[in-house]
Amino acid sequence: MHENVRNSVSAGVRNYRSDIDGLRALAVVAVIVFHYFPTWLPGGLVGVDIFFVISGYLISGHIVQQMRADRFNLLDFYSRRVRRIFPALIVVLVASLCFGWMVMSVDAFGLLGKHVAGGADFVANLVFWTERDVRVDESNFNPMLHLWSLGVEEQFYIVWPLMAWFVWRRGLNVLATIATVALVSMIANLVIVNIDRVSAFYLPVSRFWELLAGAALVEIERQYGNMPSSLAPYAAGTGMFLLGLSFALVRVEQMFPGVIALLPVIGAVLVIASGRDIGLKKLVFGNRLAIAIGLISYPLYLWHWPLVSFGYVLEGGTPGKAVRIALIALSFLLATLTYFLIEKPIRFGAFKRSQVALPLCAALAIIGLCGIGIYVWAGFPA
Repeated sequence: MHENVRNSVSAGVRNYRSDIDGLRALAVVAVIVFHYFPTWLPGGLVGVDIFFVISGYLISGHIVQQMRADRFNLLDFYSRRVRRIFPALIVVLVASLCFGWMVMSVDAFGLLGKHVAGGADFVANLVFWTERDVRVDESNFNPMLHLWSLGVEEQFYIVWPLMAWFVWRRGLNVLATIATVALVSMIANLVIVNIDRVSAFYLPVSRFWELLAGAALVEIERQYGNMPSSLAPYAAGTGMFLLGLSFALVRVEQMFPGVIALLPVIGAVLVIASGRDIGLKKLVFGNRLAIAIGLISYPLYLWHWPLVSFGYVLEGGTPGKAVRIALIALSFLLATLTYFLIEKPIRFGAFKRSQVALPLCAALAIIGLCGIGIYVWAGFPA
């Protein structure tokens, strides 16, 4: 959800898409507003769905490019994922455990340990799925709740690169394969959401079609080229309209994802497919502020929820308006520091070519074990 690759693939050519950073900014700001001031933007939860489409497009673009050049390597792919995802996540998990130790009760801290372990193992969505009896107001006291989306995304990237590599090597129709798997996932989504809304929200099978929508766009561009310039403005306008409509219509109490999740997914696909430098789209997604927020969107997403959740813990309820505004500002500050001091040096600096993936994996594994240890120490709180 959260991949911030500075390059994307369009018709097989890697180039930086500043408009995608701008779209990412819209997604993360929507999620933040939804979490901090839910009545202001009740449909802001679809920001995660926009992230899924962006991630599917960018990562699948990288996979396709590597396969076409006959250079695709699974170890290299996962090493890149580790360098991208792990550093900021490690910092946030450690900070949350340290702060939780100081302010939480034993039972609450035990649950935090369990949830940190789930986040470190990228199964937070499955952990929260098993805790379906937790009320919405109680979930506000869970600082790791937002990691469910990271779980879905990383579970997708366990399956998808292997599938894409197999299909490519066998000479099968990649687009037909994507369409088939996405259709199965969508059908599962529609069936499960009518049976158990919580399961549809958290289970990867009912979410994979959103990431595959981005993957499908990559393959369409590879086979048929970019969208004609005569159609691009209409696609951009329609996409922005659908995104706005999803913010206005989607509600957390609805059967979501369900059919209505098509609004943000199709909207995001159209916005990306329209290319860049398209009239109003350039104004909305191509301005410097949007691009800057997009660049720090991953650490911003990681920081924003633990801060407000610990606010709930300290206040015993909803923090005051001024406190929430201050916490948003703190989220941006911490995200900026994380991006420039941790993320960029590891991804783009001297660390890039070093053997940093294994130490990062070891560090995250240790954090996960610490989380399990805390859960056991606290007596397995329910």
